[in-house]
Amino acid sequence: MSDIVERYDIPERHFWLHGPRSGPAVEFDAGTGLWNVYGYPEAHEVLGDPATFSSDTMRIVPKELLPSEDDFSLNGFITQIDPPEHGKLRKLVSSAFTRKVVADLEPRIAALTGELIDAAREHERFELVTDLAYPLPVIVIAELLGVPSSDRALFKQWADALFQRDAEISLNRSAEERSADLQATMGPWKEMSAYLAAHAAERRRQPRADLLTRLVEAEVDGERLPDEQVVNFAIVLLLAGHITTTMLLGNTVLCLDAFPGEQEAVRADRSAIPDVIEESIRFLTPFALLGRTTTREARLGDSTIPADQMVMVWLAAANRDPRQFRAPGVFAPGREPNPHLGFGRGVHFCLGAPLARLEGQVALNILLDRFDVLRTDPQDPVQFIPTPSLTGVRRLPLVLG
Repeated sequence: MSDIVERYDIPERHFWLHGPRSGPAVEFDAGTGLWNVYGYPEAHEVLGDPATFSSDTMRIVPKELLPSEDDFSLNGFITQIDPPEHGKLRKLVSSAFTRKVVADLEPRIAALTGELIDAAREHERFELVTDLAYPLPVIVIAELLGVPSSDRALFKQWADALFQRDAEISLNRSAEERSADLQATMGPWKEMSAYLAAHAAERRRQPRADLLTRLVEAEVDGERLPDEQVVNFAIVLLLAGHITTTMLLGNTVLCLDAFPGEQEAVRADRSAIPDVIEESIRFLTPFALLGRTTTREARLGDSTIPADQMVMVWLAAANRDPRQFRAPGVFAPGREPNPHLGFGRGVHFCLGAPLARLEGQVALNILLDRFDVLRTDPQDPVQFIPTPSLTGVRRLPLVLG
């Protein structure tokens, strides 16, 4: 493991990649006011009990620290909603991500992958994130939603501002620090909201066969969704619909570069690609962290967590718990079983997981066809996303071959 850390200069804040933890599975951090969950059984329990561990993390944040509802609303932000309301909203778009619907996208994904690789190779360079891992899933989810994929530079700008801020996670930051964070986030959030609100308004006038039309026409308990709920739902689909795959694909190629024996094996047997993808998700978990709040006192591991506490579930650390995974620091495609938590668990299991898996599998297969070897460029080092809640590369230049 240390060889990987040194080879790619992985930031120390990605602590789960720097060797096994020696501390408890559940630990309170007095400095931040957070309960951190690192163990697999404990994380598994939290994600499977939404009644005790609520996804509505904003409910315990003091109102004076929150922006006004005119500036910011989480209405319809499905990742922050608990059952039964969550189930009603999820059902609205679940049919767009069924196994058959996703499988039917394979030819389009393959065609896009080929086009993007061809375009990049004309310039005699290939940087995986910019040239493929970012644009591929953005184009796919934009086409599903019905927004112009040509606006993907805007989407990246907003995503970077909202997800990739190099900040420490803390509840005890000063009011000035919180205000600065809020101001930095509000601008991009408002821009993205206005952009999607305009497209939603256009769908009300002229419906199309896309997800955005489905949202504006949907009814829950006999009522249409409010505009802000449609917009926030679309934000989740647009952002989560591409960020996961971008990191997944970059991380998988990084693993095959770091473990050339595994790259040779999957080249010889392409049926192993799904196993490579799954192990990559466990080994380098894209969304490393999920937040929950306790609705009542809860016993977790050897700890008792009071009600109304913020609980940070470190999926990336749980996916390396030796109590669940044998030799967790080893990249071992085909390990059986491999019940990783990379896509979450329970009612909030990633809605787009089938699509992310397919995009990763199709793209990897074509990359193996087009490149004699997937190898990082020693003259142009890999750069990791510095944000502690994300495990992924933001630049991954490959040697053309």
